[in-house]
Amino acid sequence: MVQPGREAKDEAFRNVFSMTDFTRREFVVTALAAGFALAVRPVSAQTIMTDTTGLMAGPLKIPVADGEMPAYRAMPDSGGPFPIVLVVQEIFGVHEHIKDICRRFAKLGYLAVAPELYARQGDVSKMPDGQEIFSKVVSKVPDAQVMADLDATADWAGKSGHGDLKRLGITGFCWGGRIVWLYSAHSSRLKAAVAWYGRLVGEATPLTPRYPIDLADKLKAPVLGLYGGADAGIPIDTIERMRGALNAASSPSQIVVYPDTPHAFHADYRPSYRKEQAQNGWKRLQNWFKKYGVR
Repeated sequence: MVQPGREAKDEAFRNVFSMTDFTRREFVVTALAAGFALAVRPVSAQTIMTDTTGLMAGPLKIPVADGEMPAYRAMPDSGGPFPIVLVVQEIFGVHEHIKDICRRFAKLGYLAVAPELYARQGDVSKMPDGQEIFSKVVSKVPDAQVMADLDATADWAGKSGHGDLKRLGITGFCWGGRIVWLYSAHSSRLKAAVAWYGRLVGEATPLTPRYPIDLADKLKAPVLGLYGGADAGIPIDTIERMRGALNAASSPSQIVVYPDTPHAFHADYRPSYRKEQAQNGWKRLQNWFKKYGVR
């Protein structure tokens, strides 16, 4: 049954965020930041740094409708075509941690690519705190723009000759975790997804008209959600609401909650890192991708 006003909202979403609306933007970010974002420094001594031995890794430009978008990609230096993983950034952009995650995937035999999804709105790498990052950049990023940029990234990976679009997966963290849920309802090419502590509910705005809770019955690919039970920004009741919506939709998607675990527990460069939970989540991710054909 269609909810009252839903069709009108859908039409507004399509009209407001048609491609012509953001073709007028210029790319503020034309190259990826080096190292870690200023807002997260100093980084923790337990930070994981994955080497590039046996890999082809580095920055590149991905063609999009209105220009070229900076991105980072990593893959084995021989063989292929490889399964593709789109890696969606945290609020801090494609800084060293996200690049390292791409290299971790490449060590497992994937082509991993992380597009800089704030490239039109601003460079967050030199901003000193999360509040400024959100108010000046992240709050101005339209969901529809992000969906189109992820489509373009998948297209690039498939056309590169190194990636197999029949084995397409996505994962993302924090801000990117919410995006993973949205993209799983958007893309018919996606095989599987893993969302790390992305917000599930929120107030609709013209730029962010939907949240995962609104799309539980529209997912085109199974999503594994990994969440912390002590995440102050994502209350347990919202996780249970999402579980209920997934069950009502008979979705194969699942949510795992780690008790007494904070937000950003996978972020090894931050004090929030929890090694045991992060490693368990990484294993679950690999098993999820293998189960649903991203391998």
